[in-house]
Order: sequence, then C-alpha cells, then structure tokens
Amino acid sequence: MNGQDLINSRRSIYKFTEETVGDDILNQALIAASNAPCHKHTHPWRFYILGREIRSKLIPTITKLSKIKSEKMQSKNIEADAQRATRKITDPPLLIAVTSQITPNDDFRTKEDYAATVCALHNLVLSLWDNGIGSQWSTGSITRDNDTYELLSIDSKQEEIIGFIKAGYPEKIRAINKKPVDEFVNYVD
Repeated sequence: MNGQDLINSRRSIYKFTEETVGDDILNQALIAASNAPCHKHTHPWRFYILGREIRSKLIPTITKLSKIKSEKMQSKNIEADAQRATRKITDPPLLIAVTSQITPNDDFRTKEDYAATVCALHNLVLSLWDNGIGSQWSTGSITRDNDTYELLSIDSKQEEIIGFIKAGYPEKIRAINKKPVDEFVNYVD
C-alpha cells in the first residue's frame, strides 16, 4: 500500500480476532513511532506494552470506574456495563499505554511534547495498519485514574497517560464518511 492509501484507509477498529500480533510487527511499529517529529529532540513518549497479568490487575479499577459512570448515566445494567468495560481492556490481543513526558513549570514544553507523542502514537498506528493490524486510541477514565498510574508504576508527576492503544487483526472494518476538505480548510491571503 502506498503512503496516501495507508493514511486514507486507516480506520479505528473496535473488534479484533484472537490472533496474536507478532513481536516483529510490534517492533516495526515501535521503530516507526521513534521516528516521529520531535522539537528539541526530547523524545517524550513512552510505550507500556500491557500483558495479561497486568490487565487482570486493572479489572478492579475498571469495575470501579464503570460503576461510577453507570450510576451517573442512571444505567439499569451496572454489572453488564462493568463486564463490557473490562472486555475493552482484556480482549484486545495487544494493549499499549502511551505516555507523554511532563516538564514541571514549563507548560509550553509539556504541550509541545504532547504533540510529539501524538505524532509517535500515530506513526505506531499507521505502521500497524500497514501490517494488517487495526487499532483504537482510547482516552477513557482508566487513563486518568491514580490507581492506573500506580499499577503501571508510572509517576504522574513525570508522565501523563495520553491513552491506551487497543490493537489486533480486525474482525470487521467499518465504512466511514469523513468531512469534505472544504469544510475544514480556510485559505488566508
């Protein structure tokens, strides 16, 4: 697939087959991530590959957060909601927590590093897609909860979790309509 087709065909994937993502494909994606543009060469990104054991340790946190959300939404199926939320973390063949470096007392550097980390994340996702691996970038409450930071041994004063990447071979690729370019581009003379 050429670069334009790769970029334009990529879609968020929500359901995956059980097939494992090979280490060679993951390593290729991590190398692509490491080649993202990065002002001042800070390389502020960190990728935490979450295995099955750590995911199971996250279940109580996921359940707690799901219950809070369900109660807020006045859901009648709190248990089903919790099971669905848990499966979002336990089911994907590959789960990666992505963090960006925080620079205390320098909001501008932190913002620039966040932008660089998003570029690295997107390089990772595009590399995976080029190898037939779909993904979804998730920024749910699990990424902001103190228990998550503690379980993953991430110092929240040094790094911010900007999301989880769920990845695997797509069970289904959905069609999607994107906005026409003229709806979001302005030419200024």
